[in-house]
Amino acid sequence: MAQHRHKRETPATRKPRPSRIPRSVQVSAPLAVVATLSAVTMGVLSAAPESSGADLMAASSDSQSSDSQSSTSQSIANASALLRRGETTVSRSQIRTAAKAESAARRDLQVDQQARRLAKRVDDTLWTTEALNLWDGPSEKAEKMGVIDALRQVTVTGREQAGRTQVVIDGQSRWVTSDYLAATKPKPEPEGPSLGGTCSNGSTIDAGHAALYDIHDVVCANWPQITSYGTWRGDGEHGQGRAIDIMVTGETGWAVADFLRANYASLGIEYIIFSQKIWSVERSGEGWRGMSDRGSVTANHYDHVHVTVY
Repeated sequence: MAQHRHKRETPATRKPRPSRIPRSVQVSAPLAVVATLSAVTMGVLSAAPESSGADLMAASSDSQSSDSQSSTSQSIANASALLRRGETTVSRSQIRTAAKAESAARRDLQVDQQARRLAKRVDDTLWTTEALNLWDGPSEKAEKMGVIDALRQVTVTGREQAGRTQVVIDGQSRWVTSDYLAATKPKPEPEGPSLGGTCSNGSTIDAGHAALYDIHDVVCANWPQITSYGTWRGDGEHGQGRAIDIMVTGETGWAVADFLRANYASLGIEYIIFSQKIWSVERSGEGWRGMSDRGSVTANHYDHVHVTVY
């Protein structure tokens, strides 16, 4: 019987399943996303004019940027990372995230553009009277975007809502509390008395203790209206050269007495008497203590602040 040779049958290989997404789409999709997001970001940045003039001053908000811009930049970075790793496909969630970021950036850009147009039309500025929070909207749910210092001039758009006023800071729309804006620049509150300074009213003293000269100088520098002081007398601590009488009455007298009490350590003070009350280092925890009546205005220290030093 003739032997027939049979050809070895080669098993049929399974053909690869064709991709549902064309290769051109797989490659072009991420590129399109990156290009779109880059264009949006560049549009946001280029649309905001450089700040110039006092109406756009807000040093504390220079580093602040909107959430949409940050989200857009992050999306670009993520897409670029995918390309560098060779992952040429883009998931639906990535596309949706990119689309949301682009939409948010466009909305913020439109808000900022509208605010700048309104501000230009109103052409008005106000001054902050206190350090104010900057909000991205007028509602209670608005997000804090930074802080602007007191005594800063800001451009307003004329829009007010829910107790807040819309302003333009560095080309961006922000909202601040209306009650703390003023048409004219507020005068800074005068600083309180402080150690140091120069006596300018020409008054002088003759004292036995160096600390008394320091007390005279600091009182004279802060209250130049006080020109009369008493040092040497023939009795007690005055006779020892370590006491001074500051001739003053009423509220000013209490201002002087409280200031000296607050700075007793720096001025070497042992105790202070004014308006029939005494304060001493030894019993400082008791505050101002009442004294018995000595019979006269001067004896009860109503017309001067008495200071004794160590």
